[in-house]
Amino acid sequence: MKSKLFLALGFGLLLANSASADSVGACGWGSKLFDGQKGIIPQILAVTTNGTSGNQTFGITSGTSGCEQNGVVNSNWKMSMYMGDNMNKVARDMSVGRGEALESLASLIGVEQNDKALFFATTKNEFAKILPSSDVKAGEVLASLKAVLADNSQLAKYSANI
Repeated sequence: MKSKLFLALGFGLLLANSASADSVGACGWGSKLFDGQKGIIPQILAVTTNGTSGNQTFGITSGTSGCEQNGVVNSNWKMSMYMGDNMNKVARDMSVGRGEALESLASLIGVEQNDKALFFATTKNEFAKILPSSDVKAGEVLASLKAVLADNSQLAKYSANI
């Protein structure tokens, strides 16, 4: 019984950590060892490296290993869920540069009122980069949108929210 509970707890922690890969890979030895590698295996190895050695906790406490003491914990689960459930509507709205679904996405990202017109125009103008094919996944759309926003000097501040 105890071994099953321990196994379930360990698996749950692994999933929780791998689900938040952007924050996991931000600091600690794991992020340095697997820097730039993409996919589930490098993420799991980075999480495992940080978790088993305790270096990420030490790094956050001491401000070493690429960690910051005043860092912010971010989660994009709301945005991922929204995009997963509304991708067709968001795609339609991006293609014309306006619409309720795109307005909702802008709100989730935290786009300020004075930047919304530029955000809408940018998603329309960069539509082919953001949604390069009809079989693109929600996570890929968000990653592309993040890159497009990062390339725009006025909208770059919002890329960190994706």
